[in-house]
Order: sequence, then C-alpha cells, then structure tokens
Amino acid sequence: MPLNIDWQQILLHLLNFVILFTGLWFLLYKPVRAFMQKRREHYEKMDAEAAKKNAEAEEKRAAYEEKLAHAENEIAEKRRQAEKQAAEYSERQRRETDELARNIVADARQDAARIKAQATKEARAQIASIVTDAVGKIVLEDTASEAFDQFLDAVDAQADAAGAPAAPDAAGAQAENKKDE
Repeated sequence: MPLNIDWQQILLHLLNFVILFTGLWFLLYKPVRAFMQKRREHYEKMDAEAAKKNAEAEEKRAAYEEKLAHAENEIAEKRRQAEKQAAEYSERQRRETDELARNIVADARQDAARIKAQATKEARAQIASIVTDAVGKIVLEDTASEAFDQFLDAVDAQADAAGAPAAPDAAGAQAENKKDE
C-alpha cells in the first residue's frame, strides 16, 4: 500500500455512502419532492382558479357596465316619458281649469243677470211704493188740510151758534189764514 491507502476502507465508505444516499433518497428527497410537487400543483391550481375568477369578474364587470349603459338609456327614456306625461297632465289640468273658469264666469254672469233683474224688479216695486206713498201723502195732505179746514169751519159755526168766542189758539189762526187765502 503505497501511500497508506486502504482500498477496502474506501470501498466500504463508498458503499456506506451509496446506502446512505439511497436511504435518504427514498426517505427524504422523494417525499419532499412529492410534497413540493403537490404544493406547486396546489398553487398552480389556485392561480388558475384566481385567473378564472378574475376573468369571470372582468366579464361580469363588462356586463354590468353594459347594463349600466342600458340602464342610463332606460332612465333617460323613462325620464322623457315621465316629462311627456307630466306635460300632458299639466295641459289637461290647464284645460280643465280653463273650462272650470269659463263655467264659473258663465254662472257668475247668469247669477249677476238674475240678481240684476231681481234688484231691478225690487227697485221698481220700491219706486212704485215710494211714488204711491208720495202721491198718497200729497193727496192726503191736501185732503187732510181741507178736512181740517172743514172741521174748523164746523167748530166755528157751532161756536157762533152757541154764542162762544172763536178759539184763540194757533189752530184758529191757521184756519183764518187759510180762509184768507
């Protein structure tokens, strides 16, 4: 053995190393490698699911944006319809109000004409009554004055017949004034 190398020891160490390497290969490397492979597949699967969900979310977002655009158009259309209905309702209300106003004015004119006719009739009746009263008073005044004069003449005649002096009161003076006239 030239350099003091024991080939048998080297081969035994080499055999131990191969056995150790093979044991560790089966006990550690293979399970760790399988675990790592499963882990890689799990994360690739999660990545694929996330990408799929992201794509679905993107599709939903696009669909929602499209629906939103359609909704804005529908809202604008419904707003136009509502404004049109409001304008029609307003016009109908205005026409009904105008019709009602015309009816009220016509009724007021009829009432005014009726009240005017009634007032005219009452005024004519009052005027006739006043004229009748005035004529009656004028006629009665003349008649009353003449009747009074006749009464006084009769009283004077009785007083002369009885020999009593005529009444010196105002009625007598008035009677004499009337006689003078």
